[in-house]
Amino acid sequence: MIALTPPVPVVSVRPVRLAAPGRGEDLPVRVSAPETGRDLPVVVFSHGFGSSSEGYGPLADFWAAHGFVVVQPTHLDSRARALPAGDPRTPRIWRLRVDDLRHVLDQLDAVEAAMPGLAGRVERSRVAVAGHSWGAQSASMLLGARVLEADGSLGEDLSDPRVSAGVLFALTGTGGADLTPFAAEHFPFLSPSFAQMKAPALIVAGDQDDSMLSVRGPDWFTDAYRLSPGPKSLLTLFGAEHSLGGIPGYEAKETTDENPERVALQQRLSVAYLRSELIPGDDSWARVPQSPLGRIESHQ
Repeated sequence: MIALTPPVPVVSVRPVRLAAPGRGEDLPVRVSAPETGRDLPVVVFSHGFGSSSEGYGPLADFWAAHGFVVVQPTHLDSRARALPAGDPRTPRIWRLRVDDLRHVLDQLDAVEAAMPGLAGRVERSRVAVAGHSWGAQSASMLLGARVLEADGSLGEDLSDPRVSAGVLFALTGTGGADLTPFAAEHFPFLSPSFAQMKAPALIVAGDQDDSMLSVRGPDWFTDAYRLSPGPKSLLTLFGAEHSLGGIPGYEAKETTDENPERVALQQRLSVAYLRSELIPGDDSWARVPQSPLGRIESHQ
């Protein structure tokens, strides 16, 4: 059993609009925070393709109820945004997603001021990023992952020293020969190097997540754990597909492997991990037991 403090009521405010130079429009975010508590760490969460800040309630609500300020931007690829396919920003959305996360970090003053009663309760030196699928790829860039250019050279370093750790759900793996022809043609940014991703991270993968983007099968989603330096942990969920049991939403239609117990495990494990990485002296992660629903492994 993972011991957590009792949950507290959560307050959410949305949309909070942040200035986003170069994006073409303001960045809408959802802010969720516990009703009580001080020195609250921050988690900036990047949604998967097509979703929005309204998604991922099973994670965002649980994190906020257990002492985190959760900020969820809505990226330009969201179905709620309905960006035309011919929009000139479309080829750059992968990079604009990363910029969205940085805009949040740049404007924590505005985030804090947007919610009545939150001012003075946020500990801005304790920041993590998280994301699912494409959102995990976006978040990984702030942890040190790099996109490989067509000639094999490393792309721009987009890591951010303000970010201490990450939780990456269903993070896509390496590119090149590991991609299907469809993915190689349509998603050239799916060519990461994890060799520079030194920041601590928990990677969560499903052992039945067989993606149409890769020819390799479910182990593709463990590349970040195997290929990155620094302290990393991997949670492999048995029987889980890309939705990992239902983290995209309480009744999300894209969930193909609905499993409340699997979601509950990720909720509790991610809180334990985030607490240990963001709160000095917390040893919650070291005391996490193995579960019949998955396997935990770590390296330094």
